[in-house]
Amino acid sequence: MEQTILENRDKIISCTDCSRLVSFRTEIAKRKRKSFMDWDYWGKPVPGYGDPSSKLMILGLAPAAHGGNRTGRVFTGDKSADFLFRCLFAAGMSNQADSESRDDGLELDGFMTVAVKCVPPGDKPTAEERNMCAKHLASEINLLPNLQIVLGLGKIGFESFLHYTRNYHTIKMKDYPFKHGVGYKLPSGVNLYGSYHPSPRNVNTKRITFDMMVTFLKKLKNEI
Repeated sequence: MEQTILENRDKIISCTDCSRLVSFRTEIAKRKRKSFMDWDYWGKPVPGYGDPSSKLMILGLAPAAHGGNRTGRVFTGDKSADFLFRCLFAAGMSNQADSESRDDGLELDGFMTVAVKCVPPGDKPTAEERNMCAKHLASEINLLPNLQIVLGLGKIGFESFLHYTRNYHTIKMKDYPFKHGVGYKLPSGVNLYGSYHPSPRNVNTKRITFDMMVTFLKKLKNEI
């Protein structure tokens, strides 16, 4: 299984299917941000990471331009990661409260990935790009044999798992509306939960707070 996961990672990393995303991720990696000029940006598709034997998957939208696209790991090195991992650590779901680089020693009690593997302009992938990348998300999900709970961070992350489920079961998207803290039992037996995305905008406007997220994560942990 481990070798298969590594092979799948390599396949995702080598993908060049979406020309707009390839151009954008490469441009960001060359231009860089002033505060990260000494970084060798990743600039490639970003696969998931964590424990493939876990019962939990955390599913976001896409790598951040100067987060995952820089570091090569989703929810690593950006403001969303800062908030999310403080919450995960407080809930006892990670061994540290920060996520800075691929070699920072982070261990996650779960598997974390994104629906679209490359950073999109404006954080908005097109429907075609989402559909094109769905095969990579499916390949990761299919390598999680014990999966029981999926936490969709944001509406696109949430709905991307519903789209995956439609490959195997007849479901209607309208029967599973995205709401923070609300979960649904899918025909596959997996419980799908939605959460507001831990973006700076949602955190700064207090649409989602530290206490709210930690309480929610502890609830999920108790279900695993």
